[in-house]
Amino acid sequence: MNKTHSHCLVAATSLATLGYAANKLRNSVPSPRMLTSFSSRPKLVGLFAAIAVVSFVETAPAADQKPTIPIIVKDTTTYFWQIVLAGARKAGKDLNVSVPQLGAQSESDINGQISILENAVSGKPAATVIAPTQYKALGQPIDEAAKQVKIIGIDSAADSKAFTSFLQTDNVQGGRVGADALAAAITAKYGKPEGQVALITSIPGVGSLDQRAKGFKEQIAAKYPGLKLVADKVADGMPTTGLNIMTDLITANPDLRGVFASNLTMAQGAGQAIAENKASDKIMLIGFDSDDKTVKLLADGNIKALVVRDPFRMGYDGVKTALAASKGENVPATVDTGVNLITKENMNSERSKELLTPDVTKY
Repeated sequence: MNKTHSHCLVAATSLATLGYAANKLRNSVPSPRMLTSFSSRPKLVGLFAAIAVVSFVETAPAADQKPTIPIIVKDTTTYFWQIVLAGARKAGKDLNVSVPQLGAQSESDINGQISILENAVSGKPAATVIAPTQYKALGQPIDEAAKQVKIIGIDSAADSKAFTSFLQTDNVQGGRVGADALAAAITAKYGKPEGQVALITSIPGVGSLDQRAKGFKEQIAAKYPGLKLVADKVADGMPTTGLNIMTDLITANPDLRGVFASNLTMAQGAGQAIAENKASDKIMLIGFDSDDKTVKLLADGNIKALVVRDPFRMGYDGVKTALAASKGENVPATVDTGVNLITKENMNSERSKELLTPDVTKY
């Protein structure tokens, strides 16, 4: 018998022995007494090691089992992220992928998202999709996660070069669009793009929000010298804080003509303050992203325009890109998913309806 045949025979014999050991243990569960004296029984140690190997062989994923690609969003409770998750679910159905939908209960729960990422990666998925909550804090955890699995980023950047691909809105451009929309609304009301304006940002240190603020300020300075930024407020991510900030701005700045609320929760709070103070005819409010509340505020004239992304596409393409990357296919390093401006005049167009009120229960 040659050496190759000898190795094959040993391997076959070993597997047979392991299978026999496994069956023996299944048919005779150790008593509590046996377990307490386990350390004195070295033969049992070998037996349990054999069982572990057999169990691994028996439970190894089948070749046709669905790949798993978890998606981790910033906040599972808000409408924007629910649309992202709906897009991910649709991709899962279309591409035969299992897509666990994960995320914290608030965008301010940075440590919660880090823990979710670590747990998700420990399950050895095919790839992972994540919308980083905070630029600096998520950098190192993403670096570590990427040592084990392909990481696809969506929405906000993080302080990491480990992303295989990144799908996001050009948020600087989103800020510019917000500035243009605010200038247009002020011009429509007052005849010229002149007067005092303010910016409300939801949370400090978030890449996407910092980029929107940058684009807004740069566009105001470059194109609208008649507009003066008199307040640059940063909140804590809560709509009630946005409401209080907007109320204070109305009181402290009687000549205020416009405000850009650069994310959904701030648009909700600021819009409510405009409505409660009956200030819609005086102060032009531009929001970012949408849900039922902000769509109603838009229809009622309390918000003049909404800068909206395509969250459904972000979720769908995030999973699609992750699957391709997990198979070793070439994927683009960056993808711009675009921004759109929705006003009261165009909010009932088919495209606007797709962006503002997608049916998240459909998928």
